[in-house]
Amino acid sequence: MTTKAVSRDHGRRRTAVLSHLALSLASLVALFPIVWLVFVSLGPDKDDYLHPGRIWSKLSFSNYAFVTEHTKFFTWLGNTALVAALTCVIGVMFAATTGYAVSRMRFPGYKKLMWVLLVTQMFPIAVLIVPMYQILGDMGLIDTYGGLILVYCSTAVPYCAWMLKGYFDTIPVEIDEAGRVDGLTPFGTFFRLILPLARPGLAVAAFYTCLTAWGEVAFASTFMLDDSKYTLAVGLSSFVSQHDAQWNYMAATAVLIAIPVSAIFYLVQKHLVTGMTAGATKG
Repeated sequence: MTTKAVSRDHGRRRTAVLSHLALSLASLVALFPIVWLVFVSLGPDKDDYLHPGRIWSKLSFSNYAFVTEHTKFFTWLGNTALVAALTCVIGVMFAATTGYAVSRMRFPGYKKLMWVLLVTQMFPIAVLIVPMYQILGDMGLIDTYGGLILVYCSTAVPYCAWMLKGYFDTIPVEIDEAGRVDGLTPFGTFFRLILPLARPGLAVAAFYTCLTAWGEVAFASTFMLDDSKYTLAVGLSSFVSQHDAQWNYMAATAVLIAIPVSAIFYLVQKHLVTGMTAGATKG
């Protein structure tokens, strides 16, 4: 082996070691808040977060027992699951049809439509809450699941439409033409031929939409007034009052909130990676 070859080999090894060190450091930075949250949730007293060293001697699951037995946690969980599921179904349906229409059809203003959807993502939530509250109030949708789902769809659909539009662009137009030759309508072509091919992209859009509804706080805490209709994120905020904050219960509830989403992500992560990368490699 020549000197140059040895030098290149050492260079590659050094680069690999540095890359692994950098990734390990980034992983530790990302995992530290989660580990800290779990650790604090095992402290039985609300002020244990101020003295974390004392938690080791009194580790307990009492916070979890209190949250599950003495709060409306399971009601909040059911409400959140309902809102997230309906937001996912409705949001993905509108995002898919919008993305497909802009990808395949050339109607007046089709380019401006996508830019309008992009512009809607530029406004902060603090600016949108007041006009949305007024609109929902005029429609009689304050303190209803329908109003909250409508708001979440308005947040998730623009991003998902952009993503799915790019995915549909990678599916050959000849498939649509073959469907029309076989006598399918545009809707038939979309539902019977295009959607099955776009399942990885739809999976990513569905997960993003569901995640948007699962952990959102600002809209839910503003539009939902009845505590029996609270979602998990709003229920979490009930542990904070003007003069007190029960950090131990908040930490335990936050861990419980994260478990279902983490489990779903673990089960479908391969499909999500396929969906996020297939659009760049197809065609």
